[in-house]
Amino acid sequence: MVPSPAEPGEGPSPALLALLEPEPLGELCVLDVGTGSGGLALALAPRCRAVVGVDRDARQIDEARRRAAAAGLASVRFVVGDVEVEEYAPFRPDMVVAHCCMSDAIAARAGRVLQPGRVLAFVAFHTDQWKETGRPSRFAYGEVGIKRLLKRTGFAVEHLAVEREVQTFETVAEGLAAAAGLEARWKADGRWPRYAKFLTEGGRTLTRAHLVVKARKA
Repeated sequence: MVPSPAEPGEGPSPALLALLEPEPLGELCVLDVGTGSGGLALALAPRCRAVVGVDRDARQIDEARRRAAAAGLASVRFVVGDVEVEEYAPFRPDMVVAHCCMSDAIAARAGRVLQPGRVLAFVAFHTDQWKETGRPSRFAYGEVGIKRLLKRTGFAVEHLAVEREVQTFETVAEGLAAAAGLEARWKADGRWPRYAKFLTEGGRTLTRAHLVVKARKA
């Protein structure tokens, strides 16, 4: 049986964590925007002076707080807020990170708050993410687009890589089973009929693709 794909953003990216290792994390306050249930923030907390995770979903923030308390992490706190609307200056971050939550508005706010030499690092959806549904995420970027955005917001790219995983199937049933965990969401946003049509017309793939990026404020 073909396994169902893991939900994007459910755990911190090892590649992203590796990019952050050379930074003086013990001296830094890191802002994790769109933190969700806090996976990336909790992974960084033992290494950083302080971590603040922000997300507009109060239920996710409650879960992140429970996880932090259970782990005994005093260096991390979680705040309900809209990272595409609110400015980041009140958090006084030395670094901004994001995991599968990147947008023009986030990059602009990071560019306004970070001092020269400071880092913005993130995993973003690539435009090939779930391309079989024929509907890219509004958070998806191609290589050229993300470079333009970062340049426009005052950053110089130090690392940019595409991580891509393509599942292949022999039958329509296998393709549907592989995306079973996404069915409810895709039915709500119109992707599911497109994906089913892709499979019935002979398509036999399901693509996950992400950009892993580290950029420094110029």
